[in-house]
Order: sequence, then structure tokens, then C-alpha cells
Amino acid sequence: MQNFDLLQQFLAGRCTDENSIMCLFDILDKMRKLGTRTRFVVVDLSSRQQSKFIMVFSKEDRILIQNLYEFKGYGAKRLIKEFPQKGWQLRGLNYLLRRLRETGTTDRLPGGGRPRTSRTAENIAAVNDLVLSQEDAPQTHKTTRQIARKLAISRRSVGRIIHEDLQLKCLKKRRAQELTAKNCETRLDRSRQLLRKYPSHTVDFIFFTDEKVFTVSPPVNLQNDRVYAPAVIKKRDIVSERLLRTRSTFSKSVMVSVAVSKLGCTGLIFVEPGVKVNGQYYRDVLLSDQLLPAIRHIAGDVYTFQQDSAPAHRARETIELLQRETPDFITPDLWPPNSPDLNPVDYRIWGILQECVYRKSVKDVAELKLRLIEAWSGVKQSVIDQAID
Repeated sequence: MQNFDLLQQFLAGRCTDENSIMCLFDILDKMRKLGTRTRFVVVDLSSRQQSKFIMVFSKEDRILIQNLYEFKGYGAKRLIKEFPQKGWQLRGLNYLLRRLRETGTTDRLPGGGRPRTSRTAENIAAVNDLVLSQEDAPQTHKTTRQIARKLAISRRSVGRIIHEDLQLKCLKKRRAQELTAKNCETRLDRSRQLLRKYPSHTVDFIFFTDEKVFTVSPPVNLQNDRVYAPAVIKKRDIVSERLLRTRSTFSKSVMVSVAVSKLGCTGLIFVEPGVKVNGQYYRDVLLSDQLLPAIRHIAGDVYTFQQDSAPAHRARETIELLQRETPDFITPDLWPPNSPDLNPVDYRIWGILQECVYRKSVKDVAELKLRLIEAWSGVKQSVIDQAID
């Protein structure tokens, strides 16, 4: 909008200072690079006493003019006569042809135009040092706003230096479980033990289990939560309800448990509201009454039971129950710690349900349960097989 106002001022004869004219040159040069067919007239300041008018030609026009001049000897008047629909002016064509004779090209020469004041070698080196974390000090990089403030240049210039001069791209960090060196060593050792005990052809018989809490209030991703409004409207004039994402401090929720495998899947098992899932509840209700009977109905007596290393799961009584009631199960000392990335329910299935359930706002726990059941019924076995593979 500001650039358009500048052009209007120039065309009205109110814009005559050199800085504004050079700014117009930059605007029109960008339009040429984008292939925009421009019909604006700008002023050449090479002569302050006698201004000369230069037309800005499109890339296609400049190629046509150059070829006709070099191979057929067309001059400015002949070009205007042959192409009256182009709206070319004699002075603009004469300037372009003179530049062609002097430089051998109609393109802008490298180094031409306004000299750089922000994207200098010194600033590029400084941005490179500030935007990248040092090897011995991770997460010490600065934001573009901090860099712009420190170097006294615009954030736009900082962005150009990062993307164009340094050829860097921005990647968003994701949350992950922090692993110590000991965790990594244990994960690697137990993963090798799992591979030896359960070759690829036996993975089809493993039932992966997990629990998750779903709340009535949807999860919030503020990074993608944006409100668009007309540019002329100020933020204070927008209704506050459009700008606020409200969430209850204590949103009602429901815990869900499920088991999946390539042999089939159980239904969703809901934990009663207000119940604490301790070792006794896990053994007596979730395992004995719900999960294990459902798994036996699907696979008979040929399956392997998997669970993570939650306190209720690795309790001595729970291990004794699984030894009695299952043909095989992965013991807590064999399953790698801090490994949600190894359980397809954790890294894939819950995400599918969450995406389906929260497409529309949920009123209460009853509706949340109905949404979960409906979403689970729509998950195909092929999706689960692909997650396990």
C-alpha cells in the first residue's frame, strides 16, 4: 500500500526527491523480476537539469526489442510503428537502445542500482554468528527480532540475509522426551534384545496397548491459530471474542485404553470418571475384565501382550497376573524406557483420533465419548497395519 502511494505521488508530480525515486527503481525492478507488465514512467536522475523519461519494459518486450534491433536493424520509430498496441514511447526506446549499444544487453548490470547498506559482508557474518547455535552452547541462537535490534537493521533485511545470502531455512522444533546418555544406551541394548526375541514375522502377533486422556476442551496450537482482518482495521477495533482463545482451567476429561495388532483391534475402553488408575484398578478392571478377554476373542491363545513401563504396569502383582493369564508378554525389563516412538498407538493412533474428534467443538464428556467411538470405528485396519510396519 505504501509503495502504491509512492507511485501515485510521483505520477501526480509531488514526488521529486532522490531517495523516493531510487525506491521507485527498486519497486519496478522487483516487478520486472516477477514478469509483471508495467506501464509506469520513472525519472532518470543522471541529469538533474534535464530529466529523461524511461519506460519500464517487461522481460518479453526487452527480448523482442533486442532481437529486432540486432537482426533487422529496427530503430525506435520503426518499433513504435510496428507495435502500436504496446504503447511504447520514443524516449524510452531510445534510452533502451542506447544502453544496448553501450553494454551489449538490456538487462540490469551486476552491481547497478542502490548500493547495499544493510546486507553488507560485516552484517552477513554477524547474522551468521547470531542465528546459529554454537556447537558447545546449543539453543543460544537469537531470534530475527533480537538480531535486528542488535545490528540496527530491519527484520526484513535479517530475513533476506538468512535466506538469500546464507542460504539457510527455518525448521520448527518439536517436543520430545529428553534422553540421557544412559537412556540411549539402555534403549539401544533393549531394542537389540527385542529384535532377537521377536523377529519381523512375529510382530504381527504383538498387541500394543496404551492409555490416553482426552479433554472436552480441544488442544491448542497457537502457532496456527490466526485471525485475518482487513488491513485498514486496527486490532483494537476487532471484537475481543475473535482474538481470544479461551480454555477452562479444569476441563472435564475421559481416559481411554485400547489394544491394536495386525490380527485385529479391541474396542475403546473408557475409564470411569474420577477413578484413579492404580495397580489394582489396572489389574482387576482394565486387564482382567476388558483388555485380555477382548484380545483372546481376537487372537485366541497365540499373541504377545505389550505395555509401557508405567508404575501400575510394572508392579509385581501385575507381572504375576500377566504371567498367569497371557501366553507371552514383553516384560518391563525388556521394553525400552522413554520409548513412545516404538508404540504405534502412541505415535500414530491417538493422533488420528484427536484429529477426528476435535474438528468441531465438544460440549461435554458424553459427546466426547460418542465422537471417540465414531472416530475409532472409521479407522481402517490397513492404517493400523501401516503404523505397525
